[in-house]
Amino acid sequence: MNKKNTIAIIGPRSSHAWQAAAGFCPGSTIKTYHHDSAAVDAFSRGVADLLLLPVYNTRTGGIVRSFQIMQKQPDCYWIDNIVLPIHLSLGSLEKEEKLKILIGTKHILSQCEDHFARNYPDIALLSVPDLELAIAEIREKNLRDRGVIEAEQVLLDHGLAVREREILPHNKTRFAVLSHHPAARTGYDATSIVTVPLKDRVGILFDFLGEFARRGINILDLRTESDVKTQKLQFYIEAEGHRDDADITATLENIEKKIIQEEDSVKILGSYPRVDMRVKNIKAFGFIGTGDMSKWFADKLEHEGYKTVLTGRTSFLRPEQMIPQVDVVMICVPISKTPETIKKYGPLLRDGQALILLAGEAEKTLDTAMAHTSEGVELMLVHNLWGPAAITMKDKNASVVRTPRSGAFCGEFEAFLYKHGAEICHDTPSGHDLLMGVGQKLPTTVSVALAQALADHKIDTDEIASHSTLTSLYGILAMARIHNQNPRTYAEIMSTGGDGRKIVRSFAENLLRLIDLSEQNDIEQLCAIIDANRQYLADEFLKSSMRQSLAVDEVLGKMIKP
Repeated sequence: MNKKNTIAIIGPRSSHAWQAAAGFCPGSTIKTYHHDSAAVDAFSRGVADLLLLPVYNTRTGGIVRSFQIMQKQPDCYWIDNIVLPIHLSLGSLEKEEKLKILIGTKHILSQCEDHFARNYPDIALLSVPDLELAIAEIREKNLRDRGVIEAEQVLLDHGLAVREREILPHNKTRFAVLSHHPAARTGYDATSIVTVPLKDRVGILFDFLGEFARRGINILDLRTESDVKTQKLQFYIEAEGHRDDADITATLENIEKKIIQEEDSVKILGSYPRVDMRVKNIKAFGFIGTGDMSKWFADKLEHEGYKTVLTGRTSFLRPEQMIPQVDVVMICVPISKTPETIKKYGPLLRDGQALILLAGEAEKTLDTAMAHTSEGVELMLVHNLWGPAAITMKDKNASVVRTPRSGAFCGEFEAFLYKHGAEICHDTPSGHDLLMGVGQKLPTTVSVALAQALADHKIDTDEIASHSTLTSLYGILAMARIHNQNPRTYAEIMSTGGDGRKIVRSFAENLLRLIDLSEQNDIEQLCAIIDANRQYLADEFLKSSMRQSLAVDEVLGKMIKP
């Protein structure tokens, strides 16, 4: 962007709008205005080359006024976006004085509404269009009971004392950059449109979406707003693609001519590089391990815009060459090889990087990682309970073990799992190991032993289903699934050390005891054991499991019927 550009913004120097403009085009001239009408006027008259408008906030949603401005403004093109974390602070003349009134702009006060209701329930809120004028009045009249909400630097620039910092975490605003000229295609674009107020018509939204769906165009945002005068609905849509793309052109033409059936009923607000409201700190992931699971995660991460590098024993690029090039190193190797891999490559990570272990904790992997990486390296363990045959991670279990050294990079990877629908469970190292004995080691051992029993007695597998209840079929299906995949994976699961072995051995001991009682026809003792188990498992767990079993039974029943 040309550094000689003049950018019109709404807000004082050092405000978040000012920070966004300065970051977007360093060296440009930033003109500050107290009202959006003044900023828009400067842009329309050519006093400013660019206009910056807030269009979305993570706490308050879409900012309708900005879209109304864009819709009415001729020769106005949305060409880019800036997503800025909003760090709001509370300031006043003195820190100790009790506050009676809090002052801020309309947008800022709406963002803080819940915070004020919880922490300042008796205080009055005063929305002002010109914050600098309001602060000047506070200073001139020595209004010690007035508080001001704004960026910390704005408060400091005006001589106010900061009473509370970062009053709203996870708060971001998306600013639209408007120009007098459209943006060229980049290959990773989005297009925003808005309709005129629409006449009532049954199924119009369905027809709208159908035009995008038929062409495989992903919709990033869809909102409806009521026109102020007519109260008729308007649609706002943001879709992947550039206005010059053939599919986008055909879609919008059909919507206008065949669905709305009204000329000039769709306005293209602009096309621009696609934006992500999440602030990504990670640029690149590097994998040690080139197996199917590494490739599976790498593919998903690349679709999120991250660069990935896979290395291993046979790769041209060696792990030690890859490590300096990435932000996060992922170790995804067979369980038995994980500790030695950590010992070999952990010391090569520098402070400010992260090491994420895609592994279990049975071999004390976190202790090993702690001992072989420096204090400045982030560290986290993620045990994904699905294999590379899974299409998505939606509703799949992921066990996450955070450490005192888990920081922003680890949090970003966890957010990636969450976005794609993984069911995340936070464990302690020892708790995770024990539960993996229940969830993986024991079922695997039982499945392998069951297959051996079938072979020992020459059971015809074709006859198993016809002699099983739907419930008893669960174990048979698990056995078949395990034996249909890489045997080394399951051999590794069974042979790992750690507390999970306690579960398998305890099961074996109890199984032998039950066999003895059964052969002795000690029905009373067997009933007592089952009753004791029922008390331990508790009603809530049993009822929930029964509902799941019935749901599975229904699916299995349909599948095995001719």
